[in-house]
Amino acid sequence: MRCPRRHFLRLVAGAAALSAAPRLARAQAYPTRPITIIVPFAAGGGTDIVTRTLAEQMRGSLGQPVIVENVAGAAGSIGVGRAVRAAADGYTLIVGTITTHALIGALYSLPFDLVDDFAPVAQLGSEPLLIVGKKGLPADRLDELLTWLKSNPDKASVGIAGVGAIGHVTGISFQKITGTRFQSVPYRGNGPALQDLIAGQIDLMIEPSSNFLSYVRAGTLKAFAVAAKSRLPTASTIPTTEEAGLPGFYASLWYGMWAPKGTPTPIVSRLNGAVVEALAPSQVRSRLAELGLEIAPSEQQTPQALEALQQAEIAKWWPIIKAANIKAE
Repeated sequence: MRCPRRHFLRLVAGAAALSAAPRLARAQAYPTRPITIIVPFAAGGGTDIVTRTLAEQMRGSLGQPVIVENVAGAAGSIGVGRAVRAAADGYTLIVGTITTHALIGALYSLPFDLVDDFAPVAQLGSEPLLIVGKKGLPADRLDELLTWLKSNPDKASVGIAGVGAIGHVTGISFQKITGTRFQSVPYRGNGPALQDLIAGQIDLMIEPSSNFLSYVRAGTLKAFAVAAKSRLPTASTIPTTEEAGLPGFYASLWYGMWAPKGTPTPIVSRLNGAVVEALAPSQVRSRLAELGLEIAPSEQQTPQALEALQQAEIAKWWPIIKAANIKAE
């Protein structure tokens, strides 16, 4: 007996609705157990501190424990891979940066897509990069620094936190824009590079501002400019690159939260609401401001804004990385 086409379509639609019902019910009940947030870097760094601050606040609004798991290695790509393979049920998330969700795509041959294989949850904030030099450097302003660099091509040394890291690619962009040339010296993180900068073993660094502010205030390092459109609230005497004579040169380390691709929209919305609520208290904003982090404006704390930022940064930095033929270590 043949089944009429109209009847057949009703059966198919009914079956689809039945299969979707359990997912909808789970999404409405979410969360019912602890949530894990992957940090793709070692404990104690900026991403780890930001995530733990966020997790503590989210625990209250979600009514479940929020556990932070550090999965470091390969510029964060190991942790990102772990998040991609997780179930799309809202119980495994990742907090990443420009490095893990933009730059590594040009450095590694990844078995996943940094945009298409994730569901953006929320943009968290950003921290501008700061151009600093050792105390004995024969320059006090950015224009003087540029004059010195041009007079000494390939002689200055700039510490970077790793090949392909944001400080490295920003340094390449800096040389192209200013017509200067210097040597990039790779380290295993900002800590060892900073020690050598303070000791005068290297000349410069261009890295997130929170690494340097206490040393600039103490007079141990020289600050030339912050690579942002506005001055740092916590260091208002440091000029912007625009004010210092290098207009349009901006770079920052930004943070975002993602879930695996396919995470139900109601769960993403619930998580976004929890993040927005977690970032609102004054004590949280003060804590993150102490780290040099500027929380994203409320209208930018959306999944759509995070995806737009991610795609814009990929379009900006991938050509620079590939033109410089930077290879992952």
